[in-house]
Amino acid sequence: MSKRNGRDPNEIELLLRNAELRTELEPYYDDSLTRVNIHQWPLAAENEYLASMLAWEMAPVLPIYRWFEPELRLPRPETLDDQRLHEILWDTIHKLYEKRIVLEFTDHLSDRELYCLIYRDILPSREKKLDLGTNYLRWDCAFVEGDPEIWLRYYATDEEREAWAATYRQPLPPKEKPPYPRDLPKAPF
Repeated sequence: MSKRNGRDPNEIELLLRNAELRTELEPYYDDSLTRVNIHQWPLAAENEYLASMLAWEMAPVLPIYRWFEPELRLPRPETLDDQRLHEILWDTIHKLYEKRIVLEFTDHLSDRELYCLIYRDILPSREKKLDLGTNYLRWDCAFVEGDPEIWLRYYATDEEREAWAATYRQPLPPKEKPPYPRDLPKAPF
């Protein structure tokens, strides 16, 4: 690549894109832009960060079932026998993963309980639908009721349990193996 006046043509494109992103983000500007010191980042990384912020601001908030075409509507749990429920559950888990929705901490739930959780809580939940290709919505199935007991009982490491007990000064539930181990699709780290 030739450089004119000491500037790399890619750098000029990055600078123009940076200015464009900052202009588009102006209506949404708040202190979240100043919390991260992006000025020390390479310009390409700063642009990627600004583009993700703009995508977040512009993303529609929709019930998850409307993220699908056609909408992902499940049969009522009580209308399904165990075999059919199991088949639909796994089909749904894979469909959710295709939309980058991963279910975490599900091994304490039976198939029917997990299906009901998806049916009742996850699919109707209104979430920002981001189409960045790298983002994942992680659904914590152990903390649905806001009670840490399930996580502490089945999923927390010994160190996490000790730290929790020290912080909250409350008794720990006994540690148990989850009764329904599953190998679900996972988000890359």
